[in-house]
Amino acid sequence: MATFFLLIIYLAFISLGLPDSLLGVAWPIMHKEYGASFETAGLLSMIIAGGTIVSSSMSGLMLKWLGTGKVTFISSLMTAAALLGFAYAPSLMWLIVLAIPLGLGAGAVDAALNNYVALHYKAHHMSWLHSFWGVGATLGPIIMSYHLVGESGWRDGYFTIAMIQFALVIILLLTLPLWKRVVHKANDESATDTTANHNETDATISTHDAQNKKVSPLKMKGVKATLLAFLFYCGTEATMGLWGSSFLVNVKGLPASVAAQWVSMYYAGITVGRFITGFITLKVSNKILIRSGQFIALTGALMLLLPLPTTFSLIGFIMVGLGCAPIYPCMLHETPVRFGKEQSQHLMGYQMAVAYTGATLLPPLLGWAASLTTIAIMPYVVVFFIIAMLFGSERGNAVLKGIKYQVK
Repeated sequence: MATFFLLIIYLAFISLGLPDSLLGVAWPIMHKEYGASFETAGLLSMIIAGGTIVSSSMSGLMLKWLGTGKVTFISSLMTAAALLGFAYAPSLMWLIVLAIPLGLGAGAVDAALNNYVALHYKAHHMSWLHSFWGVGATLGPIIMSYHLVGESGWRDGYFTIAMIQFALVIILLLTLPLWKRVVHKANDESATDTTANHNETDATISTHDAQNKKVSPLKMKGVKATLLAFLFYCGTEATMGLWGSSFLVNVKGLPASVAAQWVSMYYAGITVGRFITGFITLKVSNKILIRSGQFIALTGALMLLLPLPTTFSLIGFIMVGLGCAPIYPCMLHETPVRFGKEQSQHLMGYQMAVAYTGATLLPPLLGWAASLTTIAIMPYVVVFFIIAMLFGSERGNAVLKGIKYQVK
C-alpha cells in the first residue's frame, strides 16, 4: 500500500512539473504575437508563483477540510484548466487572469506531500519524488519545441500539455475513493520502516522536538539562514528556466526551437541528477550532497559567464541542472532532522513559501534589469544567486553545528 501511495504522489509531481518550464520556452514567440514587452514574462511568472505562495500558506487549512486526496485532485484540475485556457487565450490580459489558477493549483499540495515524505520515507524517496517533478519539467519543453518547429505553434504546445494534465487528473479521480485507505496503510507501513531502520534519526528528531516544542518556528536556531538558501535556490532554478531560452536566442544566436531543446536538457539534468541522488543518499549524507550540488551548479554558471564557445554554454546549462538536482530535495528532507517533527509542518510551509518567493521575485528582477541593459547579464546574476545560496546553506550548517546529520 505504501508503494501504491508513493506512485500516486509521483504522478502528482509529474503534474506539478509539466507547466513549470513552458512559459520561458514559448515566450520568445508568444510576446511577439501579443505585442507584449520582453519583460512581461517576469510579470506572468510573478503572478503564477504568487498564487503558489498563497495556496501553499493555506495548505494546512485546506488539508484539514478536504484531505490530501481531494486537494491533490483539485490542484491538478485547476492547473489543467488554466493550461487549456493558455492555449486559447486571445489577449495578454487573459494570460494574466489564467496565471492565477495556474499558480494556485500548484501550491496547496506541494508542502503537504513534501512534509509527508520527509517524515515517513527515506531520503532517496524524496530525491526520486522530485525527480518525477523533473520528468514533467523536462517533457514540457520537449513537447513545446516540437510544436514550435512545426506550423502548429506554441498554442498547440499548451493544448498538448493540458491534455496530458487532464489524463493525470482522471487517474487521480479514479483513485480518489481509495486515498484514505492508502494513507492509513502507508502510515502503518512507513512507521514500521522508520522503527526498523531510522532509530538513530528518530532519536535526533525527538531531541529537537523536546528543545523546539515551545519555540516560535522563525526564532529557532538556523531557520533564517536555511530560508535564505531556499530563497536563492529557487531563484536560481526559476531564472534559468525562464530566461535561459531568451539568453541562448539573443546572445548565442540559436533558433528558438533549438534553445527550447537545451532548456529541456537543463531540466533533464535536474531529473537524472535527482534519480541518481536517490541511490547516493544511501551512502552519503544530505549535507555533503547539498554542498556538492552547489559547487557543480556554480561551475556550470561560470561556464555560461566566461567568453567560451556556444558548446560550453550548452554544457553549462546541463551542469547547472545536475548541480541543482540534490539541493532542494535534500534540504527538504533535512527539515524534521534539523528542527524536529513538532515544527516540521510549519517550517515546511515557511520553506515552500520562501522558495516560491524566490521564484516569484528574482526572475522578474533579472527581466527588468535585462530590459534596461541586455539579457547577457543573466550568467552574472545566476552566479550571484548560487553564491548567496551557498552562503545561506553554510551559515545554517555553522549555526546548527551541534546537530548531528544522519546518513540516510
